[in-house]
Amino acid sequence: MRVLAFEDTYDLTAMLDAVGCNLSGVELVQRWDSREPLKHIKEHKPDIVLLDYFMPPHTGLEVLKMLNMATRNKQLSRPNLIIGISSEAEANEALAKEGADACIIKFDIHTLDLWKTQT
Repeated sequence: MRVLAFEDTYDLTAMLDAVGCNLSGVELVQRWDSREPLKHIKEHKPDIVLLDYFMPPHTGLEVLKMLNMATRNKQLSRPNLIIGISSEAEANEALAKEGADACIIKFDIHTLDLWKTQT
């Protein structure tokens, strides 16, 4: 499973390791800013994109809008899952309204079922 995360503050691999998530079979790449997000999505071809809302230079909502537009224009394929991972519920609600498949408070990402299915 290929995961591309746009998160500028917390090391998600360290967070998941700290709570004992099994990341075998997971390729987790983290971008610490949102510069050229479509380029990174095209290059990495993730199954899952994790989007923080508050990050420079583009918010997660702006990145999601860019991704939706690029998908509609057939410039890239939409990842299987797009998950909002803001620390604020209102920000996650905005991501959900724009088409995120799921949203979760970032400090709870270890509870996502996707980490439990890896062997």
